[in-house]
Amino acid sequence: MKADALQMTLLYDYYGEMLTEKQRLCFDLHYNQDLSLGEIAEEMGISRQGVHDAIARTETALSGMEERLGCVARAKSLQEAHRSLVEVAEQLRTAGQPDFAARILAAADLIKE
Repeated sequence: MKADALQMTLLYDYYGEMLTEKQRLCFDLHYNQDLSLGEIAEEMGISRQGVHDAIARTETALSGMEERLGCVARAKSLQEAHRSLVEVAEQLRTAGQPDFAARILAAADLIKE
């Protein structure tokens, strides 16, 4: 079963530099350039099965890195916290508390960075 492409590309953005050059090339050709296994095999001079195995190992490696390090999960959590703070600040502003809203928005900007 093919892994979720969006999730894989997000993991690659965070952990791609930790992969081998062959893994990065296979991943790029498959996910970013949308080449077939046969096209990648021809490009790299290996079998289709070799390409399939390399991509599967890369997906496993990326998922394992996320399980151990959790950078993507942390980033998503921070994004959600930021959205919540902005929402609360907006509610305070409309309720006549612009000073509190400004302080919350300042804190939210720190999270966003």
